[in-house]
Amino acid sequence: MEIEKGSKWVKFETMERFMADVLKGVGVPPADAAVCADVLITADKLGIDSHGISRLKTIYYDRIKQGIQFPKTKFEIVRQTPTTAVIDGHNGMGHVIAKRSMEIAIRKAKKYGLGMTAVRNSTHYGIAGYYALMAAEAGMIGITGTNARPSVAPTFGTENMLGTNAFTFGMPTDEKFPFLLDCATSTTQRGKIEVYAKLGKKMPKGWVINHKGESRTDSGAVLHELVAGTAALVPLGGIGEEMSGYKGYGYSTVVEILSAALQQGAYMKMLLGLKDGKKVPYHLGHFFMAINIEAFTTLRSFKKITGDILRELRASKKMPGAKKIYTAGEKEHLARLYRKNRGVPLNRETQKEILGMQAELGLKNYKFSF
Repeated sequence: MEIEKGSKWVKFETMERFMADVLKGVGVPPADAAVCADVLITADKLGIDSHGISRLKTIYYDRIKQGIQFPKTKFEIVRQTPTTAVIDGHNGMGHVIAKRSMEIAIRKAKKYGLGMTAVRNSTHYGIAGYYALMAAEAGMIGITGTNARPSVAPTFGTENMLGTNAFTFGMPTDEKFPFLLDCATSTTQRGKIEVYAKLGKKMPKGWVINHKGESRTDSGAVLHELVAGTAALVPLGGIGEEMSGYKGYGYSTVVEILSAALQQGAYMKMLLGLKDGKKVPYHLGHFFMAINIEAFTTLRSFKKITGDILRELRASKKMPGAKKIYTAGEKEHLARLYRKNRGVPLNRETQKEILGMQAELGLKNYKFSF
């Protein structure tokens, strides 16, 4: 975990309360604001700084003020069977829509073994892992995915067509932490580039290409180029087929289909957030699956075998010079332990954003050390 010089640590409780107050200040109902703040602070607790407090202003606060995301969420079930549901979020708060959608999937899975919901007209829902972990904590396998505004080029292409399209799995284990695979289907994602830009760091070659297929490393410039459509992220696996970039491209397409076709939702260039040159809601789509383990075997047996698999992987032979082999979810667990008594590290740019929102909303009950 790289912490920028000049960063300030703020306790989780303070930051979660602040985020909820900011969201309430722009019209989000208190109960919904609490849900959103919980999702965001969970990202910071797990060390996923690209999706926590650092995104409060740009992805939620600003969009609500711009009128392209609605603070009050109208959650509508438009089609339902015993094991499935199609939901319209009407461009409300993505965290609220997503949490309720996974809760429905879990309830259905408890009764019938499997549950799945598909969502249209939603907004950015934070870390996908939050919802997969909901299922894991309920003794189930959780799967979720979401499409996003176009930023990724297909293999052998240079035009940003697909989103970063997270594809995420959560599973309970007999260890102190669950298995959690939460990652984009691109080599990197926009949030990580935002972190690099705030830190003034260049990106590694191979993350982003321009229209000539050449690597771009200027993180600040790339953020503008992605919006302008003059640069594109690379699919997981890298440029071309040599390092199997077609696999990331394929998985990204799977997520795009499941986030749009089942629920008659928007996809690819329809998610640009622009119409006739004006900003409009993004109309994102998600899907959520819950698999009741006890429909197949005992939960205890599943946890034990899953734990054994992970332990054997970590105990396998390491590369020369490598200190440790990790399994998915372990680094997040270690980050949670490290940050438990420290809180959230706020870089200088995020500090400025926090003070700006505080001043605009008149939140005088907070006294920050920056």
